[in-house]
Amino acid sequence: MIAINDPAGTAIEFTKAINKYTEHTCRLITKEIRYNFMFKKDLHLPWLDADGWEEMEQLLRTSDVFHFHMTADEYIELGPFKPVNYLHGKIIVHHHHGHPDFRGNPEKYRNKYKKRDRHNLLVSTPDLLKLLPEARWQPNLVPIDDPLYTPLKHKPDEPVIICHSPTRKDLKNTSELVQAVNQLKKKVGTNIELCLIENTPHKECLRLKRESHILFDHMQGYFGVSSLEGLSQGLSVIAGLDEWNRQCIEMFTGTSELPWVLMSPENLIQQLNELLLDINLLNYYAEESRQFMETCWRDAQVVQKLQFFYSEAK
Repeated sequence: MIAINDPAGTAIEFTKAINKYTEHTCRLITKEIRYNFMFKKDLHLPWLDADGWEEMEQLLRTSDVFHFHMTADEYIELGPFKPVNYLHGKIIVHHHHGHPDFRGNPEKYRNKYKKRDRHNLLVSTPDLLKLLPEARWQPNLVPIDDPLYTPLKHKPDEPVIICHSPTRKDLKNTSELVQAVNQLKKKVGTNIELCLIENTPHKECLRLKRESHILFDHMQGYFGVSSLEGLSQGLSVIAGLDEWNRQCIEMFTGTSELPWVLMSPENLIQQLNELLLDINLLNYYAEESRQFMETCWRDAQVVQKLQFFYSEAK
């Protein structure tokens, strides 16, 4: 796997899952760190010594698959090396994660893949299929048995904490959430706190989420890795999933009983208030969240979909 930076830490999780649950071997090459979230690294170019560079060149020569993430392709510069010089006999995969350049100009990428006769195309969320119809949706995964991804038992009388970890607040309905929480705080008897997580290392982010009761992803129609983290931790996870995304999730999981709490910007205050006033409903969603991940979204299950994709690739 080759990426400029690891999008939301998903590439390293796929790398770990392939190595753990399949007979294949995967390595991840990255060039940069963005947002300082400190996801785990494998072959990170700024950290390589002479042995590391030699190992990377050997991988470029001997790998069966080049799996490019985000906007990376065979012309990415990996120090003195370029994957384009090692393409013979390789299966080439392009995997999109919603980079702004891709969202803003998907035809640029569709035309590039057409010219290069590339057919092994993946997207990380169902909404991106509308931008790259030739692709398949490869769901992201989270290691649900890792202690940081497991539920935490809460005290019955503690304040209800809503957490939100937007990388870009302008795209995640952050202002609507802040406004809603501020208004609800003015209501008599409302015991609610907002935990806004920004510029925080991933482990600390997971710790703060795990201590919360509700996770607010966003209301843009789709869902992010943040949703999967919150579901795994047994939180009530709010998102504005549209019909297209729900149908895609149902097809992947084989169930129409999805655990997300669906909310809309127009009715956010009212819907959030109703959830806060019904502790049984809050607990119900929390239990359904973890059960859903254990049954339908285990990392071993998700990575099998990627393994099958590789086996069909040409």
